[in-house]
Amino acid sequence: MTELPTIPGVRADVWLWAARFFKTRALAKEAIVGGKVELNDGTCKPAKTVTIGDRLKITRGEERFVAVVAALSEKRGPAPEARKLYTETEESVAERERHREDRRFTGGALLRPQGKPDKHARRLIQDLKKTL
Repeated sequence: MTELPTIPGVRADVWLWAARFFKTRALAKEAIVGGKVELNDGTCKPAKTVTIGDRLKITRGEERFVAVVAALSEKRGPAPEARKLYTETEESVAERERHREDRRFTGGALLRPQGKPDKHARRLIQDLKKTL
């Protein structure tokens, strides 16, 4: 009786780190535990095995990626090599581009002050920071 070859896989947190979605493996794990990563339209755990062809939905800040796993790696390499580990869907690229343009036109939705704060305003800001 011949054994079927096992499909190689990599832990989800390790793959996200190797693909450079997160700067550290701890940040990748934190994002997964926080529900910012979905694997094949379901929940994901840090030790869940990722295989080629899996679909990941990753939320990082305001950015949302939908990526299909193209290759596996447990080592973090240079960015050009990391980009070969996944293919981002066309819908994901278009949505991120549209969101980027919206932020650019609205100025990031920030109300900017007319000038620098004066001495009194600076002290109020410093006091506020101390209480937080």
